[in-house]
Amino acid sequence: MTAERIICGRLLSFRDGGHIFHEKGAVVISRQGRILWSGARSALLHEHARLAADDYGTCLVIPGFIDPHIHFPQYRILAAPAGDLMEWLARFTFPEEARYGEKSHAEAAAAVFLQRLFAAGTTAILAFSSVHKLCAEVLFSAAEAHRMALITGKTMMDRNAIPALHDDPETSARESEELLNKWHGRGRARYAISPRFAVTSSEAQLKLAGELLRAHSGVLLQTHLSESQLEIDTVRELYPDAADYTAVYERVGLLGEHSLFAHGIHLSESECRRLHETGSKILHCPTSNTFLGSGLFDMSHLQAVARPVAVGLATDIGGGTSYSMLTTMAEAYKVALLRGIRLSALQLFDMATRGNAALLGLSNEIGTLEPGAYADVTVLDPEATPVLASRQPLSRSLEDILFALMMLGDERAVRATYVAGTRVHHGGM
Repeated sequence: MTAERIICGRLLSFRDGGHIFHEKGAVVISRQGRILWSGARSALLHEHARLAADDYGTCLVIPGFIDPHIHFPQYRILAAPAGDLMEWLARFTFPEEARYGEKSHAEAAAAVFLQRLFAAGTTAILAFSSVHKLCAEVLFSAAEAHRMALITGKTMMDRNAIPALHDDPETSARESEELLNKWHGRGRARYAISPRFAVTSSEAQLKLAGELLRAHSGVLLQTHLSESQLEIDTVRELYPDAADYTAVYERVGLLGEHSLFAHGIHLSESECRRLHETGSKILHCPTSNTFLGSGLFDMSHLQAVARPVAVGLATDIGGGTSYSMLTTMAEAYKVALLRGIRLSALQLFDMATRGNAALLGLSNEIGTLEPGAYADVTVLDPEATPVLASRQPLSRSLEDILFALMMLGDERAVRATYVAGTRVHHGGM
């Protein structure tokens, strides 16, 4: 592959068990949008040193943020007030999602949605679409135009929502398979079978989702699990013969190493053990959980040494209140602290990049600055705002710098975002 340009700055990337940092580093990008080389700028090969460079000085150059749980049709309903999750869905979410059967609305929304992600430094997502097949098509097409890594799928939902959002089990399975056959593995697109959750899917629909998952190698499964106590009580009423919430999914074949469950706040020891044994993953969505009053996620419970469950970090827009993974990390830090755990900034940046890539099965493509990966890159300015600029002189280590960035930073700290080597966002200089 032919080299095209260089991104320079303070390089930070993660690998299992540690991180790589170069105070004066460089990333060499090919014309195909892949990383050819990364390391200390002084070690650049002679032919690379002559390339055009985007030099960001003392800014941090990191792998692009990855958001593994976000709702495309909820892109504009952040901070919609409601008493709890179930009221929020009924009052705001379902009426909003009903609009996504109209192509012009979905297309206009997709353009705004992706630009907000890029402005926040997010370069890859696992997203829910709406119940409309058209909505997933529009999002796939919009991401493809940017050569963006996107995993999504048609939401499956046949009850307990407004009539405009009801499908039926057979139609939802057929349309999901049609989308899967068209998009999964096309460019950087992947497919996720997407029953919303057990409240809005009948057992017949969940069984068909399980059949799709078993029939198609490499696709993912996304849904929600144990977000609020009222939700859990509702599931118990709908599935009285199930041992617990997790068992509803387990008996239809939805647990497994390709399955990602958002929230997981109120899981029992037995549920955690079964999630561990099947390789299922949980996605922690702190700003959503605190905003809706759903509960405080317990990292130590999920990651108990005897049966750890892999955990990712996500925004959950629009229950979540910020597109920024920096803000999301800050909230995760505070929630963990309330649970008696002190997470480091390095741990949280790792989760938002390398860790989330691993959960999605895309470690070789994203979440890293290693050669061969796509050049999805985010550039962060540690002194982007007056508050950050006055705080950073107190930093004495990389951990200090990252901690201030995640606690005080937001979209204003994103100097630039690159997707497959192309700059898709350029913040203030």
